[in-house]
Parts: sequence; C-alpha cells; structure tokens
Amino acid sequence: MTLTLTRRRAIALGAGALAAPYVNRAWGQTPYTIAQILYRGATAVERGFSDYLEQRGVPVKLIPFDANLDPTRVPGIVQEIKALKPDLVYSWGTPNTLATFGRYDDVDPDRNITELPGVFTMVSAPVESGLVPSFESSGRNITGTSHVVPPEPQLRAMQTYKPFERLGVLYTSNEPNSVAIVASVKTIGEDMGFDVVERTFPLLGDGKPDGSAAAKLVTELAEDGAEWLYYLPDTFLSQQMDAVTPTATALGVPGFSAVERMQSDALISLISRYYSVGQLTGYKAEQILVDGIAPASIPIETLKRFALIINMKMAKEMKLYPPLAMLNYANILRDE
Repeated sequence: MTLTLTRRRAIALGAGALAAPYVNRAWGQTPYTIAQILYRGATAVERGFSDYLEQRGVPVKLIPFDANLDPTRVPGIVQEIKALKPDLVYSWGTPNTLATFGRYDDVDPDRNITELPGVFTMVSAPVESGLVPSFESSGRNITGTSHVVPPEPQLRAMQTYKPFERLGVLYTSNEPNSVAIVASVKTIGEDMGFDVVERTFPLLGDGKPDGSAAAKLVTELAEDGAEWLYYLPDTFLSQQMDAVTPTATALGVPGFSAVERMQSDALISLISRYYSVGQLTGYKAEQILVDGIAPASIPIETLKRFALIINMKMAKEMKLYPPLAMLNYANILRDE
C-alpha cells in the first residue's frame, strides 16, 4: 500500500531528489550546531536526518545527548543544552520531547527550552499528547514530524487480512501518546464495529512500568477474546516483545505493528520507514536553519508514503495466509 509523497521543492524522499544539493551553498560556511536529545542512541532516523542535510549541502555539527531509555535524565540535558546555545535542538520521541519543550499549554521557561528553535521527530500523537495544538502550527518555537500511520488505515488493513470483532491492546498508561492512540482506536471501533479489550503494564512504586507480567497480560487479552493484538508505538511495549510475541503466537493471536521497530514481531505492519522520517525531519531543520523560517510557520507532518509488510514466516507458522489481493500491493514479504 503506497501513497504518493508530495512536498514543496519536490524533495521526494528516498526517490532521488536528495542527490542534488544546492550548489556551493555551504562552502566556507560555519557549520550549524544541532544538539540532539536521543532516547536509545542513534537510529535509522538520525541516519536519514544527517544524510539529508549532507546531500543538501547544509554543514552541521551534531552534538548528541542520550537519555538512555530514561526521560527523567532529560531535564539535566536541557540545562546543558541551554548553556551550549546551539542553533537548533532536535528531540526524539514523545517522552523526550515533552520533557524538552513542555506541553504547549504548560511551558516553563526555567525547565523547558523556549528560546532556542526546536525540531522533534518520532512523536506518535503530537496533538493528542498536548505537545502542539494542531498540525498546522505549534504556535511556538518548534516544529517536527510524526512517524505513525493514522490508525484508521492500519485497522482497515487488519480487517482486510483477517476480519475481527475484538481488538486487543497492551500499553503503558503513563505514555501520553499511547493513551491518546487507544482513545482514537476506540472511537474508530465504534464506526467500524469492533470492541477494544485492553491491558496496561502495572506501575512500580517509582512510577516506572513493570514488564514482568507481559506474557500474563497477553494471555488475559486472548482469554477476553482478542482476535488481533495492536502493537502501538509504545516505547515500553517495544522493549517487552521477547515475552509478548511468543505468547501471542502460541495462543494463535496475530499481531499488527504500527511502527518499524516491531515489524518482525507482527504478522503484518503498515509503517513509515524510520530513515524516511529522518529525511523529512532534516527538511524541516533546513527550513529553520537555512531558509530562516520560524518553526511556528512550519506545519507538523507525517510521511505520505507507507510500507505494508507481511511476515510470511509468521504467516506460515500461524497458518494465517494473506489474501491474494493484498500480496499485489505489499511492499515487503518477509520469509526468514
């Protein structure tokens, strides 16, 4: 399933336009300094981001800071970046980004970055999480990209592969993007005629989720009649797939992944490629740094080109083969 990506200047991410940088624009220019707040080290998103800027001839000096899976480290990083005063601040993921820039209606200049322009990436639900009031404008000194395909086409892809009346979701209750997406899925379910059964990871005394019950929670969802498991872009869930995937497969409940990271754990995925998300984020950084456009004037976007991935190894194991019509537009057939 593909949708055509169109963008000003015909950037056509991943389709060749990136090979033509602006001639000599950067020669002799002092590099722009970009402080990057990463969540779990460098990913394909960062490769796409840096490759885009390099191919466009935009000289940059990247200074990475890694939260190492712990957003509570971000406030300290924010203070370091404020002292550094880079040209741009880059933030990866919803928890990092909220800790860095704050909710649009609850910004603390002492705690959050406000005076420096920012670009975020890999934020699943920027509006629903309270990061921005709308996709059209953040209304402040940030812009960015979302990496998640809207839930409705994902849910319709599931229905096409294997119709269902009960959808199971396992998520983390203190991840704002997960809570927002589950609410959206429930609303869509009312129109499409399915119910949502849900479980959340228990929280420990320090507020951090506990993954030790992952297999038990999947079993409970199956017992509640879940016919699919919807793997949300939930950061903590993605770290528990070693327990989730074998349990779901043994119980005969197929999984659907909303993000690239969990595609090998799902029977089917409809995703935005991380590398391409990084390229789109690089384009927005270029608009801020080179073109001098205020971040509030740059809309928040997601890609318009998606990859449908069918895990044929899992399909054979579960004896759940895709409809022939779906094979005609699937981008990748995994048979490992």
